[in-house]
Amino acid sequence: MSKKKILVVLGGTSKERQISLETGATCIKSLKKSGYKVSRCDPKFSSITEIKKNKVDVIFNALHGKGGEDGKIQSFFEYLGIPYTHSGVVSSMLAMNKYFSKQIFIKNKIKTPNYFFLNKNNFYNVNLKEKIKKNKIKFPIVIKPNDEGSSIGVKICKTFPSLVKSFKILKNKYDNLIFESFIPGKEIQVAVIGGKAIGAIELRPKREFYDYDAKYKKSSNTLHVMPAEISKKKYIQALKIASKANKVLKCKGVVRCDFRFFKNTFYLLELNTQPGMTDLSLVPEILKYYKISFTKLVKWMVNDASLNR
Repeated sequence: MSKKKILVVLGGTSKERQISLETGATCIKSLKKSGYKVSRCDPKFSSITEIKKNKVDVIFNALHGKGGEDGKIQSFFEYLGIPYTHSGVVSSMLAMNKYFSKQIFIKNKIKTPNYFFLNKNNFYNVNLKEKIKKNKIKFPIVIKPNDEGSSIGVKICKTFPSLVKSFKILKNKYDNLIFESFIPGKEIQVAVIGGKAIGAIELRPKREFYDYDAKYKKSSNTLHVMPAEISKKKYIQALKIASKANKVLKCKGVVRCDFRFFKNTFYLLELNTQPGMTDLSLVPEILKYYKISFTKLVKWMVNDASLNR
């Protein structure tokens, strides 16, 4: 039985704090079950500098959202010289920043919805109709924060007036926004572990799309179809695209790739370097189908932890 000392960093101050707490609690339970000596640190209440005093062997990063999966906390772990789970500084930053990641996807011939990016410097002098036409975007149009997760702040606009209304709301809350074509069709998500795509699940939400409530509330009644109901050829293709996206962003550890599948084509929406690990989380569900237990996954993550990712 391992006696490694594991520090689980969870909670934090992002808008995904509650999900992080749930992820952290689930992982702590599994880590203890595996025989690790486990302590916890919530940056909202404890100084992150106290991590050094704990003399831990591995940091299990259970944070979600800004500060936790955008490279910031990872840079601090690197400074401390303590191995940590999930992707490193640059990969985390690139994946969290939709504008950066989309450019990399396109450069590497990975299809993603047509889009344009706006920051606060051009919120008040932009011609939206011109931007939409120039970038070949069609309604419905999705507006979302450039660097949030869990579908926080996402608005789907079916008309230009609704787009203008949503833009007015979001530009007062966020500094950077992405506008992209809404892709209908199947919602497909792929789990990638250590660079290898393991499996793809299909989601059929009762809501308009797989939003925050659909992801985290049992009452949402989202249907999970595992494996995804697509042809064997397309299933393999989804895994290949996910592996490629993981590789071009140089991600490590556990990753989830979110796709839309429409008219026989996969569109990569984004890549999540720290997917949830709650009772409703998709990566554990995918792995369970392939007889990989949650406990085995968490142990693998501890052994996979490293520096200079």
